[in-house]
Amino acid sequence: MALRDGFENQRLCVVPRPLVTAALARPITRRLVVSDAGWFPRAADHARERPRGTEETIVIVCMAGAGWAHLGGARHRIGAGNALLIPAGEPHAYGASEIEPWTIWWCHLRGTDLRELVAGTGATTERPVIPLRAVDRAVALLDEIVSNLERDQSPARLLGTAGVAWNLLTLLATDQLTGVRGDPLERAMSYLAERLDSPITVADLAALVGVSPSHLSALVHRATGGGVIAHHTALRMARARHLLDTTDQAVRVVAREVGYTDPFYFSRLFRRTHGESPSQYRAHHKG
Repeated sequence: MALRDGFENQRLCVVPRPLVTAALARPITRRLVVSDAGWFPRAADHARERPRGTEETIVIVCMAGAGWAHLGGARHRIGAGNALLIPAGEPHAYGASEIEPWTIWWCHLRGTDLRELVAGTGATTERPVIPLRAVDRAVALLDEIVSNLERDQSPARLLGTAGVAWNLLTLLATDQLTGVRGDPLERAMSYLAERLDSPITVADLAALVGVSPSHLSALVHRATGGGVIAHHTALRMARARHLLDTTDQAVRVVAREVGYTDPFYFSRLFRRTHGESPSQYRAHHKG
């Protein structure tokens, strides 16, 4: 028998619809409102079917077990460390695995900015399940949403939960841009961040992470807006700024620390990036 809720130790918050309507009429919260949220632990027999969809966009984060969803004419599996995003108005059904019922945190969202925020995650009707790199952080944000709504559902509280939900959606988007732990993009980005004291080539890095140079370049461009070398240079310049701000090392020493054997070339590159020399940058009073 399918269950909508009623699971042992569950947490469930439903904001009265007049309060949701009022929040959607206010200047700030009209952009994003949490209308429902909860936690269903080991939710055996959990299932929902909505042939006409809902007014809200649904976000489900699976932290253990597994489940399924029918969406866009296809069946999708949701495992631990995955998020399921269901757009408003989209017919759907979902439920827990019979063998290993899922434990999920979830929320329903409305607002004028929601379409763009969901688009940023890369989730679509055809691909509604996305992997999470930071599942613990996503769970912490959903826990904060539920805890806030359990206290009260005042305009101030709804504004606060909207901010947390914004963070949740941007976290989901960031996860997709920076790569899931262990995939080629994540390994490439980690390698670049750890090798600030020497130059790299796209070909060598691509071979290291097991993809073609063109594919790696496309992945990094999607994540950073620029190329592999440009991103590595930006990381090296950030390290140089840190050293200039926190040490009294000579510019030539800073240059060597970030992999530039020619201090004059380093200074020209620093000026091109920052509009001033390393010495001028260091002379600024910051903070």
